[in-house]
Amino acid sequence: MIDIRSDELSVTVAGKDVFIRQSPTLLRSSRKEGTTGACVWKVTPFFADWIASPSNVFFQVGVLSSESVVLELGSGVSGIVSLALGPMVKQYIASDQEYVLKMLRENITANTIDASQAGPKRSKRATKPARAHSGQPSGKIDVVPLDWEIDSAASVIRSATKTDPTPGINMLVACDCIYNEALIGPFVNTCADIASLHTGSDPTLVVVAQQLRSSDVCEAWVATFHSRFRVWRMPDELLSHALQENSGFVVHVGVLRDTPL
Repeated sequence: MIDIRSDELSVTVAGKDVFIRQSPTLLRSSRKEGTTGACVWKVTPFFADWIASPSNVFFQVGVLSSESVVLELGSGVSGIVSLALGPMVKQYIASDQEYVLKMLRENITANTIDASQAGPKRSKRATKPARAHSGQPSGKIDVVPLDWEIDSAASVIRSATKTDPTPGINMLVACDCIYNEALIGPFVNTCADIASLHTGSDPTLVVVAQQLRSSDVCEAWVATFHSRFRVWRMPDELLSHALQENSGFVVHVGVLRDTPL
């Protein structure tokens, strides 16, 4: 993680200073449903920088555009990817378990408000989000609960977009959600359920970034993901330096099997 001891972080993503509250206390708690979303993982700002860059291959070939709908799985408390990519697409849906959503909403709202009000002389200290901020994310970013093991992805998306039938998601993103073998099946099944909802001419693209840790977990995930998706590892020439082969991170892209390309 970026800093496992600090309650607050300052990072620069997509050329903007972002101030994030996190909860090391919750991370160290004995909550049986998991606590990993309580703090910010190292790959997140690197991925946010890369995916939100106008030079990113997905923008260059039109996979991402101002008309895209993006869903993030396992957003955690930070909202860093939401804040970077959200303003560039039609709608960004950040999702996670209920326990992180209050802080996730606060981080997105505080940084969105600060960005809209900041002037050229506004200092970093002045833009730090207030601890008591409890507003709702506004504009293009929505925050919704989604537990891979119990929730219906279709119902969550329908609720977030307020449309029926359920609209398709152009891109599904996830950062460092692969660390526990028990979650691999539910994660991949959720990705497949979401990708299967898309009815447009272009398939839903699933983009998964992760830090390389246990080879056993990584290989189990790749095998399970490959059973449902056609999978490619992003080559170095299409990645930022921070995500390239010797960085300790990897980015995979998947398209649901039996989906026309």
